[in-house]
Amino acid sequence: MHWWLTLPVLALLPPPQIETPPCPPGDWTRAVPNEAFGFGERLEFDVKYRFITAGTAVFQIAPQPVYRQGRPCYDIRFEVRSVPALDWLYRVRDSYRTVIDVGGIFPYEFEQHIREGNYRRDFTARLDHARCQAITTDGEFPIPRHVHDIVSAFYYVRTLNLSAMPKDTILRLQNFYGTKTYDLGVRIHGKRVVTVAAGTFRCILIEPLVVEGGLFKSEGRILIWLSDDDRKIPVKVATKVLIGTIDAELTGYSGLRGPLLAKLR
Repeated sequence: MHWWLTLPVLALLPPPQIETPPCPPGDWTRAVPNEAFGFGERLEFDVKYRFITAGTAVFQIAPQPVYRQGRPCYDIRFEVRSVPALDWLYRVRDSYRTVIDVGGIFPYEFEQHIREGNYRRDFTARLDHARCQAITTDGEFPIPRHVHDIVSAFYYVRTLNLSAMPKDTILRLQNFYGTKTYDLGVRIHGKRVVTVAAGTFRCILIEPLVVEGGLFKSEGRILIWLSDDDRKIPVKVATKVLIGTIDAELTGYSGLRGPLLAKLR
């Protein structure tokens, strides 16, 4: 079980499975405007349960591009660690990596390495958007073109003009994980002001729509506060589960693509 580190971007409770459409012929690339993030961005978080800091999390984009199929890509890594004082109780060393196209914000590769207590899982996927195929540790499976993994989906949402979207708008994405493609909905809840260790920010509140069941059950709401500016960095995450609420709060940032205008102080 890994309830204490549950961030919404990695909430892998799958929504309903969808049927994969035929792979269309022609150009498989696309262009997505992006003012939100760039090479070298680093975001740091404390993960808290009640008044206890249970772990830390870091999103890091490598300072230089990597190349896939001749195209420049962002090499993005996400790591979660339990604090040393709690390792005796439940040691966590999780890492995720996604390689996404700079121009199109879609993934070529996704890796997941889970080390939580005695639990181990390693999963890798290579996404061939020209052939609409995913080649994974579990086999080869059809995918829609430009399907996301859960990390690339989060970065894609950051590129969107969320401020202009009416309250209760629901974004519809497609997420591949394991052996299947799933619908992933994201609801826009409107604007808020949030204070965390890194400062006070104007934010847009969004909610990934997860399936009820398992540890989440009916209390399984996941809320994300993104800075209400062009950067749309995650400022706070709140996950309500059966045992209470887990918060991930921004503690530091560097290498942003531009000014963080949503920061009030």
